[in-house]
Amino acid sequence: MKYITVIFSLLLCVTIHAADGIGTAPAKQGTLKPETLHIALLPDEDPAKILQENKEFAAYLEKALGCKVKLTVPHDYSIMIESMRAGRLHLAYFGPASYVLCKDKGTHIDAFAAKLKNGSTTYHSIIVANANAGISKLEDIKGKKFAYGDPASTSSHLIPKGELLKAKLIPRQDYKQNFLGSHDAVALNVQSASVDAGGMSQSIYNKLVKKETIDPEKVKVIHTSPAFPQYPWVMRSDLDPAFKSKIKKAFIQLKHAAILKALHAQGFAAIDDKAYDVVRTLEKTVSKYR
Repeated sequence: MKYITVIFSLLLCVTIHAADGIGTAPAKQGTLKPETLHIALLPDEDPAKILQENKEFAAYLEKALGCKVKLTVPHDYSIMIESMRAGRLHLAYFGPASYVLCKDKGTHIDAFAAKLKNGSTTYHSIIVANANAGISKLEDIKGKKFAYGDPASTSSHLIPKGELLKAKLIPRQDYKQNFLGSHDAVALNVQSASVDAGGMSQSIYNKLVKKETIDPEKVKVIHTSPAFPQYPWVMRSDLDPAFKSKIKKAFIQLKHAAILKALHAQGFAAIDDKAYDVVRTLEKTVSKYR
């Protein structure tokens, strides 16, 4: 009897996952309307903290969409990309570069919303330096130790590397590069002088300063990038069209201050794939210097 119960439970689990499309690669079109919506949040800070801060967000979506919501934070960007490609996710909050990488590998996903900051769906990457490292401009990074976040991150790898290339600084040739996995790790290692400088998101830097996690007297901003399209919210293309519209509406109409604060947003606006062509162009340049 014990074994029959176990087998029944396993079969039930498989049935539920099949109904939700879990484990099935996203198709170009479909009518998928999952009972549980699997959503991945970007692993740019401590995962446990991200999940704790976004409990209200999950509750809001459950009420707005009429289904259960399960939030996850993958260990890194590559796992997030492969999880979407393998069909283990329905929605994901991608970095621009990781979205482009996933989309251009043939995954059927649609960018549908981007967060608003100061009324805009664009943001900036910055390059920071330890105050005692003797760095006041990009050219001063030559011969120094430089930290990036995740290799698939836009604002803590792709953009800062592109800015250094503009200054004619080649990784491994003109400076030593290190990948530390996250924005906060970059900031903390610059502050402790484990590295001389690093690249990260401007908004995350401001948040860390506000929380007094880092001291702006020790970690100074030496360069700000041009504007790039904000991190996109992405959904599987094979979700039911009416359900997709409902999801998009839930984001665009989100006004709850506490939820938006946890998402580091002032609101959300519609966005589409074309907005990320500028990221595709930058990726082609940077890919030669991985």
